[in-house]
Amino acid sequence: MLKEQGYTVLPVHPRLSDIDGVAVFSDLSQITQSVDTVTLYVNPTIGETLSEALLRLRPKRVIFNPGSECPVLVSALENTGIEAVEACTLVMLQTGQF
Repeated sequence: MLKEQGYTVLPVHPRLSDIDGVAVFSDLSQITQSVDTVTLYVNPTIGETLSEALLRLRPKRVIFNPGSECPVLVSALENTGIEAVEACTLVMLQTGQF
């Protein structure tokens, strides 16, 4: 877990145990706390495989960064009331849109 600009960041990666000394979850199912926003930086084919885990996690929104857009996942999220946003997280943070 990392506190950054007032946000708690929980990195997830299937093969890494840490990123710059920050512990990494290997799977979304390991996260037990409430999550406001998930930001995706994955290929759309990987995004499709995350559908069940994201629906169980129930974040308020999922941000699809450029290159991660996945219409199938967007539809699944929106059908359950989870906001899907196609945008760049870094730009949103920099411009106060996050």
